[in-house]
Amino acid sequence: MAAESSYPEIIGASGGRVLDAGHEVAISVPASTANLGPGFDSLGMALGLYDTIRVRTAGSGLSLTVEGEGAGDVPLDASHLVYKATEAGLRAAGVGVRGLAIACVNSIPHSRGLGSSASAAVAGLVAANALAGDVLSDEQLVQLAGEFEGHPDNAAASVLGGAVVAWTERVPGSRTPIYRATRVETAPELRAAAFVPDFSSSTAETRGLLPETVPHADAAFNASRAALMTVALSRPEFLFTATEDRLHQHYRAPALEQTTKLIEMLRGQGLAATVSGAGPTVLCLHTGELDDAMRGKAAEQGWRVLDLDIAERASRV
Repeated sequence: MAAESSYPEIIGASGGRVLDAGHEVAISVPASTANLGPGFDSLGMALGLYDTIRVRTAGSGLSLTVEGEGAGDVPLDASHLVYKATEAGLRAAGVGVRGLAIACVNSIPHSRGLGSSASAAVAGLVAANALAGDVLSDEQLVQLAGEFEGHPDNAAASVLGGAVVAWTERVPGSRTPIYRATRVETAPELRAAAFVPDFSSSTAETRGLLPETVPHADAAFNASRAALMTVALSRPEFLFTATEDRLHQHYRAPALEQTTKLIEMLRGQGLAATVSGAGPTVLCLHTGELDDAMRGKAAEQGWRVLDLDIAERASRV
């Protein structure tokens, strides 16, 4: 499906350089998982499941198409996240266009805890940057993507690739937080399995289940496990212990009953399983082959098992 309408005469930076019609870029952006167990809003990882967008400058207006995940459900106008991110990226780069044609081919499931919205924002920003001549730095892309998300963990993983530690800084007198991230070394043998259900969950709903305060003992526990996770990513023998959490998962469990049961089953077999982001997808980090019987049992319960590499950054294709 496509939608066309009238939009501002110049999209992006109205006072800057205006690109002629006919410039085109294609961007592949990876999915992401956040938290990795104890690292709430601070640890993320890019996963080898990709959305692809093609952006072409046009003479006027907006044409937008979506295939795959989200087709028929997402808007096809200026409220679409890829368009909003592309416009923001062009504005940040000081470049304007008279029109845009955007084609999205999506493989990342929506509302499953695999960073689909962060990937959409990153895709638009990276596309805009490519059209502008790659003038925006990684730091700027992380900042812009974080502003769309409200936290940088998923977005930073898609921008930088690999595993990331992300954090937010508050500047006195400024309403806009500063979002930062850095990559963390991962073992070459590290792999991820995503157990994806056929049902979705709302990040706002599951985040709303979190308490305002937590016991000091739980905070100390999570600090130790999050620190250990930065080591475990390159030394996988620590992954099982490093994925333990007392900060968010058990508070969300009432809204993620099937997710919680699957995690208990996997961890009962010694696997480093955790909620992927806000769920309901389950993430399992491992270095070997997952047991066929366990795969079959999960499939019988309605879980689709995706074997994924740790992905590199969003890039042109």
